[in-house]
Amino acid sequence: MATETIDATVGACVDAGGYALGMPQLCADWIPNQVFWLILCLIAIYFVMSRIALPRIGAVLAERSGTITNDLAAAEELKQKAVEAEDAYNKALADARAEAGRIVAEAKAEIQTQLDAEMAKADKKIMEKTAESEKAIAEIRASAKESVKTVAKDAAKEIVAAMGGKADAKSITSAVTARMKG
Repeated sequence: MATETIDATVGACVDAGGYALGMPQLCADWIPNQVFWLILCLIAIYFVMSRIALPRIGAVLAERSGTITNDLAAAEELKQKAVEAEDAYNKALADARAEAGRIVAEAKAEIQTQLDAEMAKADKKIMEKTAESEKAIAEIRASAKESVKTVAKDAAKEIVAAMGGKADAKSITSAVTARMKG
């Protein structure tokens, strides 16, 4: 009985030497057996995938989705904090510029006050020096006039004597004085 089954199978898909005739997968006698095992394997794969693999993949996807959502929320929060920090920085910068402007204005006012005081002192010293110089110039003019008068009198007396004339001191003095007045 066992030999009949082997002989029948041998005749259809396998030769007497036990070698396959053509492709064993395409042997019409073996197709029902192959379909049975195909369906059994597909059912096993379906149950493994639906009960074990797909729930795990779904959990990983849900976890990733939650992580992404949390990361986006954290990024939005950090973005808001960055905007607030930038606003605070800009306000601090504006305050610092205003404070610097105020300090510069105070420094300019203080320097101007000191400059005005020093200018007043310098003007006073210049006025004092000018008054002293004018006084010295007036003394020099007066002494120069006297020196010129004396020199003019002596020169006039010598000129008159050199020309052969005779002039008294009173007439020479009156002539020099008249000429110096204008």
